[in-house]
This record gives sequence, C-alpha cells and structure tokens, in this order.
Amino acid sequence: MTLSSHLLSAGRQAFYRRSAALPATRLMTEPNPPDQGICIPKVVRRPLKGGHGIKIGIFAGIHGDEEAGTLATHELIRWAEEKPEELHDYELHFYPVCNPTGSALGTRHSHSGLDLNREFWFGSIEPEIIYLESELRREKYDGIISLHSDDTSDGCYGFVSGALLTEHLLEPALQAAADFLPRNELHIIDGFLATRGIIKEGYLGILSAPPEQHPRPLEIVFETPALAPMPQQVQATVAAVKKILEEYRELQAYAANL
Repeated sequence: MTLSSHLLSAGRQAFYRRSAALPATRLMTEPNPPDQGICIPKVVRRPLKGGHGIKIGIFAGIHGDEEAGTLATHELIRWAEEKPEELHDYELHFYPVCNPTGSALGTRHSHSGLDLNREFWFGSIEPEIIYLESELRREKYDGIISLHSDDTSDGCYGFVSGALLTEHLLEPALQAAADFLPRNELHIIDGFLATRGIIKEGYLGILSAPPEQHPRPLEIVFETPALAPMPQQVQATVAAVKKILEEYRELQAYAANL
C-alpha cells in the first residue's frame, strides 16, 4: 500500500517545505534537521471550510518494525483524500513514518540503536525527536493518536492519557476493531493493569504532547497484535481511528451545548 500517485508527486514538489498544489492536502518531506539527512514525511488534510478544524496528529512508525500503523496511515490518507466530506470539521496531520532509519532497517530502534519512543521530553539530541518535539510544540494538537503493534499480545488494546474523556473514545474504537481482530482481555498487559484492553498508565518518554501544554489533549496509543495477519491489523487500525474521530466529534458537539 502506498500513497496515491498525485500525493507522491505533490510530495516531490513540496520537498524543502514548498507547498503542494493540492487544495486541502500537503506533503512535507524536508530533512529534519536538514544536516542530518533524515526525512519524516508529513501529510496535512485541512477542513473543507475555512477556519480552524479539530486538529489531530496521527503518528505511526516510531518503531521501525511495526509496519501495520504505517500502512493504516496510508489508508487513512487515502480516505481523507477520497471522502473529505466525512472529515469536514477536522484538520488531520499524518506522520506515517516517524522512524525512517528503523523502518529502512526493519528494526524497532533507529539507526543509532535507541528506542525513540522513550526519548521524548528528556532533552534528547536524536534528530527525529528534535523534529517531532518541535512539531508537537508548534501544532498544539487537540488530540494525538499513536499507532503501534505488540508481538506479545493476542489482541488489540490501548493506552489513554490526557483529556478526561479519552477512555470513552478508546472503548468504541476497540469495539470497531473487534470486527477484524479480538480485544486483549487480560488484566495485565505489557506489565500494566488493564480493564478490557484499556490501560491508564504508560511508559515515560513516549511520543506525547509537550509537558507545558494546557489543557491536555486527548492522547491514545492504539496497539494491534503484531503476529496477526497484516491485512487484519491494518483494517482494525483504520476502523479504530475512524471511530475515535467520529466519537470525538460527538463529544465536542455535546460539550459545546452544555
């Protein structure tokens, strides 16, 4: 699965942060930072109407050997391109490959041998972290969705943090994913207490909003079982993200009417 041909073309035209010639989508692939030669692609789908939409960052591939999230992100980009009316009030920022050297090597870690998902907000000098932290600070996302795969799990699960209602978004997302892959129902998952696949703790140093950002955005880490067939992992991830966006829109509308 790859980006559509005209998105790829737009990406080549947009190299070094020149704007792509699409009305609502742009692909930026500037080396980050330039002297490191490491390119982290970013695709932006803006709302159909002018003004500000609900800004969500979707991040995949921070572990280079977790391909399902990257493939699912490509599918979500295609969906946003083909059915923009379903995302009329969203501004979606897609980061399909956050660890390009690890992806090229097929390894969890980057070429420097580090797990990049333990490096955030500790003053890391890794170029990928410097760039992604700058993006997170500059964009001030309303929500952050991180996509992962776990080779020790037999089912889908997720971590929640940030906004108080985040767990109420992950529950329907796990239900939607269950059309393709089972939920992990264990009481202990990845060393953390879990309730029907929902974990309210987490590791330090993971990709997340800046510590100083207030109010805190919703933050969800969605995990598929890495040993499951890849097509099911991709379908489960796409279904989960779509459901999160659908439910978050409803929560926003409800809050506006309070």
